Amino acid sequence: MKSTLPARRHGRLVALVTAVTLLAAPLAVVPAALSAPSASAATATSVTIKKIGTKTAPYAKKATVKPIVVAQGKVSVKSKTLTVKKSGKTIAKNKKSVRLKAGTYKVTTRVTYRTYRLTSAHTKVWSATKATTRTQTLVVKQGKKPSQTSPVSKYDCPSWAPIKGNQSGIYHVPGGRYYKQTTPEKCFTTESAARKAGYRASKNG
Repeated sequence: MKSTLPARRHGRLVALVTAVTLLAAPLAVVPAALSAPSASAATATSVTIKKIGTKTAPYAKKATVKPIVVAQGKVSVKSKTLTVKKSGKTIAKNKKSVRLKAGTYKVTTRVTYRTYRLTSAHTKVWSATKATTRTQTLVVKQGKKPSQTSPVSKYDCPSWAPIKGNQSGIYHVPGGRYYKQTTPEKCFTTESAARKAGYRASKNG
């Protein structure tokens, strides 16, 4: 049966039906590639060895150095060790930490680790042990010389702070009558440093 509507009205009706159909259509699904990353993708498995920053050793003492390692994802770190060389000579090998006096060193950090994957039953399946290393130049600076310090033994002060301050508030200088037998509680670089700390000079030297 032929349409009895005029051509112009027929065209308007077709356009109206098309618009309604488009409005009723479901929203398009965003492709997976454009969706937000999954939690597993955001936490990729990795082991990173960080650079050890410049250290400062207390005067006439040593600074403690340890590996700096960051692990994330499905990984377990088995060991973190340091090998240290100075002027081409190895002074520490495969140590968990080292104590270094002021100087410049070549430090190699070595990390061993294993990664794993989860099965459908949530069981961990481990990989073989892997290893990664990083070598850097490490500078250990000398700390400022203090005016006082602790004794190095029951009767001795360090050579750079030889003045003994005892528990009676008296200080003794090298060569004094009671110097050798004095048990120091504090050691001073100068007599003025001892006096400033509240000690007085021994009458017998």
